Amino acid sequence: MSNYIKEKEPMAGDEDAEMVSLCRKGDVDAFEVLVRNHQKKMLNIAYRMVGNYEEACEIVQDAFVSAYRGIKNFEGRSRFSTWLSTIVINLSRNRLKQLNIRNYREELSVDDPVHSGGSKIKVEPVSNEPSVLERLERRDFQQMVQECINFLDSDSKEAFILRDVQGFSYREISDMLKIAEGTVKSRLFRAREELKDCLKKVKGDL
Repeated sequence: MSNYIKEKEPMAGDEDAEMVSLCRKGDVDAFEVLVRNHQKKMLNIAYRMVGNYEEACEIVQDAFVSAYRGIKNFEGRSRFSTWLSTIVINLSRNRLKQLNIRNYREELSVDDPVHSGGSKIKVEPVSNEPSVLERLERRDFQQMVQECINFLDSDSKEAFILRDVQGFSYREISDMLKIAEGTVKSRLFRAREELKDCLKKVKGDL
């Protein structure tokens, strides 16, 4: 399952440590470097969690504001990206609760299209140039995957996004979610099985 949507990003641990140190001293430019390094990854986490680009952009913006305000409390016991991802996950949880309440009250359709609108954080375009048909097939499949992710319970969804989409280690996920590594693995197994079953129903054998 992880081969379908896993996105890789070069490690930036050393650069993060230096930028975090400067930022703790009040260097705003250093924090802007951290934003550039991690906004795409954080946006992906938030989008996978809530399934809506506009909401994901707002979550990420709030997360960076929160991180900037709390950077002096970051002790460096984990990678900056791990600490930041924890903030994004928590904000996404809260936003999902708000969205569920709002959708229930307004009786909104779950099939409404997603628009990125005029959000401050943009999703970068695909670097290569596939054919129109390939683009449509890829977009359709990604939409299927996201719809199946949306049906996962929150525990399984978080484990899947952090491990199979973003590639965090079991230890990092354990620290972020404050659960045992064995629990991470069991939630991930359940998520993979549920996603596989869901995709079979909408697309056929994989």
